[in-house]
Amino acid sequence: MEKAKLEMVVGVFVLVGILCLGYLAVKLGKLELVSGDVYEVDAQFNTASGLKPGSTVEIAGVEVGRVRGIVLKEDRAMVKLAVNNTVKLYTDTIASIKTRGIIGEK
Repeated sequence: MEKAKLEMVVGVFVLVGILCLGYLAVKLGKLELVSGDVYEVDAQFNTASGLKPGSTVEIAGVEVGRVRGIVLKEDRAMVKLAVNNTVKLYTDTIASIKTRGIIGEK
């Protein structure tokens, strides 16, 4: 009886640990498990040097989305952005790629 109780406690502890690791992996990895609350926008740039999928999209320093992908289209970089539905972008919106820190992350 005592052994079964100990095995149950260890099993619950291991399960909670695995769930915590999964949660941290999603949060720290900034994965999107559900993408229903975003819409996609295409932006063209002369260069997307240093930009990569998963980079943040910000307006006035506030994160409003992520870069979904980057492809070459007619000698220009076509960047696909996933923007939160709560943010309204207009057709005349101007975007720029800026360096975030001293190591050059964008």
